[in-house]
Parts: sequence; C-alpha cells; structure tokens
Amino acid sequence: MSKPSVVIFNSHLLPPSQTFVRNLGEKLQNFTPYYVGSRYVKGLTLPKEKTLVVNQGDFRGKAEESLFKIFGFAPKLYREVKQLNPVLIHAQFGLSASLALPLAQTLKLPLLVHFRGADATQQEDYVRYSSINHWVYYHRCKNLKAEARLFIAVSKFIREKLLEQGFPNEKIIVNYDGIDTNKFQPDALVSREPVVLFVGRLVEKKGCKYLIQAMAKVQSVFPDVELVLIGDGPLRKSLEEQASKLLHRYQFLGIQPPDVVQSWMNRAQLLVASSVTATNGDSEGLPTVIVEAQAMGLPVVSTIHAGIPEAVIHGKTGFLAPERDFEGLAKYILCLLEDSTLWQLFSFKGQEHIRANFDSFKQAKVLEKIYQEVSFS
Repeated sequence: MSKPSVVIFNSHLLPPSQTFVRNLGEKLQNFTPYYVGSRYVKGLTLPKEKTLVVNQGDFRGKAEESLFKIFGFAPKLYREVKQLNPVLIHAQFGLSASLALPLAQTLKLPLLVHFRGADATQQEDYVRYSSINHWVYYHRCKNLKAEARLFIAVSKFIREKLLEQGFPNEKIIVNYDGIDTNKFQPDALVSREPVVLFVGRLVEKKGCKYLIQAMAKVQSVFPDVELVLIGDGPLRKSLEEQASKLLHRYQFLGIQPPDVVQSWMNRAQLLVASSVTATNGDSEGLPTVIVEAQAMGLPVVSTIHAGIPEAVIHGKTGFLAPERDFEGLAKYILCLLEDSTLWQLFSFKGQEHIRANFDSFKQAKVLEKIYQEVSFS
C-alpha cells in the first residue's frame, strides 16, 4: 500500500541554512514528502523526482514566479501538485505559507504553517515592503489566520509572538525541530582543541559583534584560544574588520557543508550563540545549531533570547547571558575553559537533554500524528 503524499512548501529550495526543512521531510516514515516552491536556489540538494518549482531559471520562469506570488497563478504547478494527490500542504515559514495559500484553496487541501523565527518576530513597519514575499504575506495574513488549519511554532517563545499578532490560540501548537541523535554524537577519538565555535548567518540577530568583543577578553586570559566562525552574510566584512582590530587568533570560514560543521563541533571546546533581537524585531525561533552542538557533547554559551532557554538549561547544560552582554559571554566562556569538571558535566547533561527532547525520530512521530489528525479528520 502506497504512503499518502504531503507537500513540503518552501519558497526557495533550498538555502544551505535550512537543513531542518530537508530533515523534516526525509524523516517521515508514513508519508511521502514532495518539495514544492517558487524556485531553486544554490544550497542543499533535494530528490529531483520529488521536487517541483514554478521558476525553472529562465526569463519566462521569472515572470511565472511573479505571477504565482502576486496572483497565485501557476496552472502548470497546480496540475503537477494535483497529480501527486497530496493530503495536505505543510508550509515552511509564514511568508511561504502566504504563497501556498491559493494553492491550498484551489486544491482544497488543509494548510499547516511552520513559524520558525523572523516570520513571527519582524515588525511589519520595517519589512512590509522589503520584498514581494513580505508584501504578499501581510496582504494575505488575515485570510491565512482564518483559513490555515494549524500553526506550528518551533518554540514557546514563537507561540507567544503569534498570539500577540492575533493568531487563533486554538490553532497554535509547539513542536520542536529534532535532529538525528544517532548521527550527532561525539567521536571520543578526536581531541578537543582550544576553539570557540560560531555557526550561523552573519546578520544582526546573531550578535557576532558582541561575540568578538567577548573573545577579546577571553584571549587576554587565554591567548591560544581561537574563534572560528562558520557562515556568511551581509555583515561579514565589518565583522572581519572588527576581529582584525581586537583578536589575534580567528578564522572566518564562510559557508561550509554539514559534515564540515559537524567536524568542527567535534573539535571545538565551546559553541557560542550570541543571538540578539535585531532593530526590526527579527529574532531566532530556536537555532538548530544549539541543539546539534549539545548532541555532539559541545557545551553552549548563549543568550537569554527567544526559544534558546528551552534548549539550553542555564547552569545545567550551558550558560546564558543577557542579550548584548559581551562581558557576561566572556565570563561564561572563561568559566568553562578553566573548569574541566564542569565542562564534562555540561557535555554529558547536554547530550542527555537533547536525546530526551529533540530527537528527530521522536519529533517526526509527533508530526506524523498531526498529519494524520489533520488530513483524515
């Protein structure tokens, strides 16, 4: 008996930072995922036979993408999706959900919407006209609230943000993203190095300028400790200039494939996620890298921000400083560099916490139960 199909809808398929979208689909056991979006982007690969986009990359494709976004007009895509006979559409991010809404309405399919961070936290006054996707989202938001079957928040923090914006309480649930805890395990044969690791986009909400300030204090005590930053973004040049003035051991490695990131998680002594609320309100949901690091036995120093305290238990699996408190970050980094017994305790407790609460197979079962209830009710 064939498994029922579900559409995993994401406007761009698939940015390198969105491993959680691919992981979500590939962990399904009782449903067959198909990935549908506006266009392809350079990044993570998806099964070609299970991927459909409006824009095939030529001039005509760009026009078709615009028609789809603004008017919901994409007859070829609608026919292709209908042939899959899906039981529901699961949109990733609020912006993508607004693009998927006409598709769900036309095909009479239940629409589930996954809110993950900026889509639930950015202030409308700052971003409404920043892109077509944002304009469409705010134009269709009222209908989205009324017609979507369910809203899935990646953290309790994101759920509260949705409630503040008038999303119906009875339609919102919290479901943490999971990771493959069989894959993310430390290799005891690899020695830890004096490295503080950062993984993420180089944008305002990641707070990297405060991390660099903190590392200047750390290196004044431990000169051999190196800061390694994996990721890219619009702030890279300014951050490199700041690091060149304040630090003497650092590397900017740019975007790296998941296996390289995991290798650094196995080598480093600490992961620091210095997240802050951006000027436009943009916040994290619950960064996957924090979950992956703890599963790898890598203690985390982070901030009291968004859903992070739901994954990092202060004083038990890691440390949390207030946003923008670089002195607090430095204090906690030094604490774990100086105390090997505490480091070992946090390493063990972090792995234990992630296996119990963020295992992707467990979370996939929860999601599939939701799929069952929504599609066959």
